[in-house]
Amino acid sequence: MAPFSALPKGRWGVYILAGMKTTASTRRDFLRNALPAGLALAALDPAAPPLRAVEPLQRKGAPRWPLSLAAYSFREFFKPKDPARRITMFDFIDFCADQGLAGTELTSYYFPEPLDDAYLRQVKRHAFLRGVAVSGTAVGNNFTLPQGEKRDQQIAQLKQWVDRAVTLGAPHIRVFAGSQGNLTLAEAKKLAIEALQESADYAGTKGVFLGLENHHGIVTEANDLLDIVRSVQSPWFGINLDTGNFFTDDPYGDLARCAPYAVNVQVKVDVRRRGAKQSEPVDLTRLATILREANYQGYVALEYEAPQDPWQAVPVWLKKMKAAFAV
Repeated sequence: MAPFSALPKGRWGVYILAGMKTTASTRRDFLRNALPAGLALAALDPAAPPLRAVEPLQRKGAPRWPLSLAAYSFREFFKPKDPARRITMFDFIDFCADQGLAGTELTSYYFPEPLDDAYLRQVKRHAFLRGVAVSGTAVGNNFTLPQGEKRDQQIAQLKQWVDRAVTLGAPHIRVFAGSQGNLTLAEAKKLAIEALQESADYAGTKGVFLGLENHHGIVTEANDLLDIVRSVQSPWFGINLDTGNFFTDDPYGDLARCAPYAVNVQVKVDVRRRGAKQSEPVDLTRLATILREANYQGYVALEYEAPQDPWQAVPVWLKKMKAAFAV
């Protein structure tokens, strides 16, 4: 192995791993220590180049936004108290097809348990026959747990859903970072980055994108979300951009900063600024401008959370989205 002095700057970690016999454990240890080590090297040598950050996604051609709908929009009907109101994943796919949507986003929470591949194949077949693509799925996870069994279970569960996404033909999974709890923000972000890196590495081997949602916790602010996304070194990782989840002074400005990293977009029907007592209706035209300027190309899914009946309100909002996002 060449001495450090002979290695190209900015690639020490790559050569270190290439020059040793690695295991999953040694790779995790390296990733766990890479960021602190890089900061220490920068402190010793201020002239050294910074650690390479993930760049915004580069896309050729013009923006295109096929529309989808998140199953979460009908959350009250997948597991209702009244069995007569219950819908199945097949019913939801039919609704998406009847609305003329290109995609259907199948939230993991509403699949039956125990879940097997035979059921997933039935769902995939049903969507195909209705002319609807499975645009993605979504899981709930907490990656700021300390090292141990519970954290390992969270990572294993996500990897299981990567495999299930492959069976469904879903190209994307929405994931979370986690909450800060009793940790410092730096500690929580470090834990999340490690778990997201391992998960993205696995997802990449299956051809599935992971999109980190700006969903409260340690990604409440755009700066922290971008720090994490830029630290996970994977071409199969980006942002699941939720238009209603920045409760900041300038939600649209934060969305614009994050849009170049988006691998999926979820639209909420309202926006709430920091300190505001009430939400304001989302400006779909402004969102379209943000996505166009980022040259985003990919699914835009309505995730309806407003109190009105989704059977009545969702078709109205989908009609508005079709007009605003026509490209």
